[in-house]
Amino acid sequence: MENDNRYFELDSFGDVQNGQINVSKDNDSQKRKMFWRGIFIGLLIAVIVELIGFAAAKLVGSFAVEERPTAVELSEDSAINLETVQKLQALEAVIDKNFYLEGLTDEKLREGLYKGMLEALDDPYSEYYTEAELNELMNQMSGIYYGIGAYVSIDKESSLPKISGIIAGTPAEAAGLRANDLIYQVDDISTYGLTLTEAVSYIRGEEGTEVTLTIIREGISDYLQVVTTRQRVVSPTVEYEMLDNGMGYIQIVEFDDVTADQFADALATLRGSDMKGLILDLRANPGGGLTSVVDIAQMLLPEGLIVYTEDKEGKRVEYKCNGTREIEVPMVVLVDMNSASAAEILAGAIQDYEKGTLIGTTTFGKGIVQQIIPFKDGSAMKVTVSGYYTPKGRNIHGTGIEPDIVCEFDGETYYNTEGAYDNQLEKAKEVLGEMMK
Repeated sequence: MENDNRYFELDSFGDVQNGQINVSKDNDSQKRKMFWRGIFIGLLIAVIVELIGFAAAKLVGSFAVEERPTAVELSEDSAINLETVQKLQALEAVIDKNFYLEGLTDEKLREGLYKGMLEALDDPYSEYYTEAELNELMNQMSGIYYGIGAYVSIDKESSLPKISGIIAGTPAEAAGLRANDLIYQVDDISTYGLTLTEAVSYIRGEEGTEVTLTIIREGISDYLQVVTTRQRVVSPTVEYEMLDNGMGYIQIVEFDDVTADQFADALATLRGSDMKGLILDLRANPGGGLTSVVDIAQMLLPEGLIVYTEDKEGKRVEYKCNGTREIEVPMVVLVDMNSASAAEILAGAIQDYEKGTLIGTTTFGKGIVQQIIPFKDGSAMKVTVSGYYTPKGRNIHGTGIEPDIVCEFDGETYYNTEGAYDNQLEKAKEVLGEMMK
C-alpha cells in the first residue's frame, strides 16, 4: 500500500460516550444486554460516521470516495430498526437457553451478524473481515505468507475455490497441484459456499503443518486426495528472461505493492539486453491493486485513458497515462480464463490502443471494483462500489476480454512432455516474430 491516508477509517458501532462512538476489544467481558444496548441504541439515535482516510486494498478497487457521509437516519424501512433489534434479542435468548454444542461465544455471534449482512448482498466480492482476517489480507499484499504456494479464486460455474496458478518451488508444485483444479474440501471441511477469504484461511496455517485437499480435476472421474505441508511462501510478482531472437519475456503473477518497481527493473534489464519485442504474460494473474496496474500501464501505453470507473450515482473517475514512456517495440500479451480484474484492466487497455496482440483464451470477466473500509476495532468490510471501463468504454464484467488470436492451452502436452511444452507461449513467439520483421 502506498499511503495510510488512502484508507477510509470509519468509527465502528459501539457504546455512545460524549457524542462519540467507541469500540472496546474487551467486549466479551460485558454482558449481552449491554452489547445490544450499545449497538442498537447507538444506531437508533443516529450515527455520525466520520471519514479519516483510505488506503488501497489488494483487490482492484482502491478508489477514494470524496463525499462525507451524513448522519444515518433509521426508519421502519431500514434493515436495522426496533423490530429487528427485538427479533435478534429473541433469537439470542433461544440460543442462550437451548443451544447444546460448546464453543459459542458472544464474539462469534457478533461476527455472524456482520458477516450475514454482507452475505445478503449476494455478491461474492463483498464481505466482512475480522481483525485477524484483515491482517491476513494485508500480509498477503506484502507477498509473504504461510501456506502451500497456490493462487486461489472462486470458480463461477461451481462456486468452489479454484487453483488459478502455482508458484514455482512451493509445496503446491511438489504435490502436483495444477491450475484449474477445483478444491472440494480442505481437510474435512466442505468448501462449497465459502467466501474466498474463508477458503484461503483454511488452506493456510502454521508452518510445518499438513493440509489435505480434496481435488476435482477435469478428465479425472474420481476425487484426488492431495496431502501437502505448509511452509513460508514468498510470492514473486514479476519474472522475466531474454528468449531467442531478441524477444523479451515478462510474466506478471499478480499486482502487489512491489510489482510496478519489479516490472520497471525487468523492462530496463531486457532493454539493456537489446530487446526487439516483448511477450507479456498475464495468464493466471488474479488481479491486485489499482495503483500497481496504473503504474505499469504508464510504462507501456500512449497518452490517454488507462481505465475509468463509474459508481451507482454515475460519478466517473479517470486514470490517465501521460505517454512519456510508451513502449517502443512490438508486444504480444498472453491471457487466459484466470486473467482477472487488474490483469483485465491492463490487457483491455493494450487491446484498445492496439499496442499489442492478445493471444490465448477469454479472460475471467471481473469488471467491478471493491473498496475495503476498516473500522477502529480492527475489523473491516469490503464492498463493491463501482464498475470499471476500458479506454473505449467497454465493461467486461461477466463476459471477459476476447483475445485477438484464440489459442487453447494444451494441458495434456504441457504436463506429460519433458520440458513442459507451452503451446500458447510458442504461439506468442511465432506471432511476435512476424511482428518484428
